[in-house]
Amino acid sequence: MRALLAFTGSRGDAQPGILLARALRERGHDVTLALAPNLVASAHDHQIPAVPFGCDTAELLDAQRADHRFADRDPRARLRALFDLQRRGVPEQLADLRALAPGHDLVVAGMAGEEAAESVARALGLPFAAVHFFPIQPNDAVPVAPMRWAAGLPGFVHRWGWSALARARAAALAPVLPPRSRPAPAGSASADADPEVATARIQAYDHRLFPGVRRQLPGPFTGFMIDVDGFLTGAAGRAPAVASAGHHDEPEIAQLLAKSDSSSATTISDTTSPSSARLRSPTTSLESWLDAGTAPIYVGFGSMDVGDPAAFVAMVREVCAGRGRRLLLASGWATIAAGFDDAVAIVGQVDHARVLPRCVAAVHHGGAGTTAAALRAGVPQVICSVQADQPYWGQALRRLGLAATIPAKKLTAERLDALLDQVSRPDVIERAASYAADFATDGVERAADAVEALLGSPIAPELLRSAGRHL
Repeated sequence: MRALLAFTGSRGDAQPGILLARALRERGHDVTLALAPNLVASAHDHQIPAVPFGCDTAELLDAQRADHRFADRDPRARLRALFDLQRRGVPEQLADLRALAPGHDLVVAGMAGEEAAESVARALGLPFAAVHFFPIQPNDAVPVAPMRWAAGLPGFVHRWGWSALARARAAALAPVLPPRSRPAPAGSASADADPEVATARIQAYDHRLFPGVRRQLPGPFTGFMIDVDGFLTGAAGRAPAVASAGHHDEPEIAQLLAKSDSSSATTISDTTSPSSARLRSPTTSLESWLDAGTAPIYVGFGSMDVGDPAAFVAMVREVCAGRGRRLLLASGWATIAAGFDDAVAIVGQVDHARVLPRCVAAVHHGGAGTTAAALRAGVPQVICSVQADQPYWGQALRRLGLAATIPAKKLTAERLDALLDQVSRPDVIERAASYAADFATDGVERAADAVEALLGSPIAPELLRSAGRHL
C-alpha cells in the first residue's frame, strides 16, 4: 500500500500524522508524509521522511494575530476575517497535493486541510480518510456552543448548530475549492461525476468524554493518537519560534529566572530558544530539576500566543510561588528563553508521558494532544482555551469533573489561583487518577488499522462511511 498522509496545522496537528506514518511504515507500507513547511524538520529529526505542502502555519498564526478584524465589535467583521483565514493557504495545499497524490493508493488527512485533501483524493478516485481530533460532525450529543449554559439545550439545537457551522465552512471554502461533482446515476457513466470511493472519518479521541457521541457518529473510534514510547521527544526536535509584536527580548525574560549570579541560569537539550548557547550549562537537566524539589505545576501553551511573554512568566510564577509550588513552563513556540532556578524551570518542550505524572496540575491551552497527555497522566487540568476545539475540551472535561476552564484572554493571577484551588480538591484528583487508570494507549495502531481497512478488510462498510462535514 502506498499512502499519502497530509497533516497541516500546528505541531499538535502534525504529531499524530508523524506517529501514523511511523506505524504504517513499520507495517511495511510505503508512506509519503506531507506536512506544513515549518514542521517538516520535526519529522526528519525523528527519521520519518516528510515533504512540505501548503503554507507555513507559523505565518498563518502571525496573520491571524495581525488581523484586527478578529477583535472588531461587529460580528460581521469577525466572520469575514474568519472566512478569509479559512481560505488562506488552500490553493497552495491543492496544488501541492495534486502533484503528490498520483501513484498513491489512498489519502489520509487531519482536520486542518481536510477538504482540500478530500477534493484531490476524489478527483483521482482514491479512498480517503480524515482523522478527527474532536467530534466536529453534526450530532446531538456535543453542545455546539462551548459554554456552560449550552449543556442544557436540547439535542436538535446542537445538531442544527453543527450543521450551520458546516455550511458556513463550506461557503468560506467554496471560492477556492473545485466544485464537488455529484455521483453518476447507477448504470450510467458521466465524465462530470466523481468516482465513488471508500471514505472514513476516524474519530481519534475518547468517546467517553462526550457521552452519547458514539451513537451519533459512525466512526471508527480509535481513541487518542498518543506517543506511547517517547518517540516524539527522543530526538532533539526544533519547534519554530513565533515572533509577534510586543514580545520582549529574551535577555529580559531570562532575568526573571536568574538568581543573584545570572550564570546559574541554564538550558537543557530540548530547548527551542535560539539564544540557548549563551545560557547552556552541562550540569542542569529537567530530570535533575524535578528530582531536586517538590512536584511542580506544569504550564504549557504549545503554539498558542501568550501575549507579552515577560508578563506571562511573571504572572504564572507569582501564582505558583503564592501556592508554595514550583513552576515548570514549556514555552512551545513563544519567544521565552529557557533556563532554571530553584523555583522555576523553563524549557522548549517536554515528554508529557514522563513529566506530567510528576506534576500536581497542568495548566494549558486545551489542544487535543496536551489534553490527552494530561488525562493519561492522571493530573488535574486548568484549560485556558484560545481558539478552535480548545474551549470544547475545556467544557467537556469540566462537565466530567476532570478540569476547570477559562478563556485565555480572561486569565489573571487571581483567576488562575482560584481555578487551581478547584482542581486541587480531593474529588477532582481522584477522578483524574481513575480516568488515567483506564486510559487506552493503542490509538495510533487502531488508526492504522482503519487506514488499512480502506483498501479492504473485514471491518464492516458502515464503519468506513460517514457524511463528514458534507450535508
